[in-house]
Parts: sequence; structure tokens; C-alpha cells
Amino acid sequence: MKTHEEHLTPLEHAAQNRCFGCGIANPHGLKLEFLRSDDGSIVCHTVVSDDFCGHPGYLHGGVIATLLDETMSKTVRSTGISSMTRHLEVEYLLPVPSGQTIRMEGRITRSEGRKRWTEARILDGERKTLATGKGLFVEVRPRPKRS
Repeated sequence: MKTHEEHLTPLEHAAQNRCFGCGIANPHGLKLEFLRSDDGSIVCHTVVSDDFCGHPGYLHGGVIATLLDETMSKTVRSTGISSMTRHLEVEYLLPVPSGQTIRMEGRITRSEGRKRWTEARILDGERKTLATGKGLFVEVRPRPKRS
């Protein structure tokens, strides 16, 4: 499916915080903006600056892991559930360029109780998969108030 054929809707979330991935209040963060596809998956198009390089011209592996983690987290968040990463697995297939548009896609593959299993990938402008991730996210419930 081509980007211009997709029906993407902005994902509304309360990211008025300092989250490194999506928080607009973090001056050093990535400020990622996610969209929901008609099939329920999450999409993000972004350009990550050279400030986050490992090898010149390519993103640091930790930043790649962060991008995948954030995509999977927003996939769960898009269902109205707040969660935290329990397990994260990353496969680095090809270098991810800095300063160029990349596309991230995420989806939930399984749900059971408070657990959500997810997958994400990072693609280049030609839709070649550069990195993939799998994660287990656990729903975070508000702590009971102590009397």
C-alpha cells in the first residue's frame, strides 16, 4: 500500500510531557507524531537528525531501539491502554540513515489480560525494512490511594 493511498488519522494522546520519544515538552526529544491506519496499526514518518548518530550518517543503535519501543508503546496506547515495556527485542538488519525520512509501523499481535505483544519495523523511503522489533508491554494501572 502506498502512503498516498493510506487513510491515516492523527493519534491523540496526552504527550504534554517530557517523554524522550513523543513529549513536546522535551527540548532534546524526538517529538514523534503517530498516526493510526484503518487496519489499527500505527505509523510514524520522521527525520531523525545527525545529533543521534552512532557511525556518521547512521542512527545509534540505542536510538533505533528507542524508535521501535516508542512505536510499539503507541500501538498499545492507541487502544486506550497505558503500558510499560516488559521485554524488547531488536533486530538490526541494515543501517538506519540520519537526516532522511524513515517510516515506522507497529501493531499488536496478541493480547492476554494486562499483556500486549507487539511488533514494529523501521523502513526507508523505498519501503526496505531496516530494523524490526518485538515487545511485550504490560498495562499500568493507577496505584491505589493510601489512606
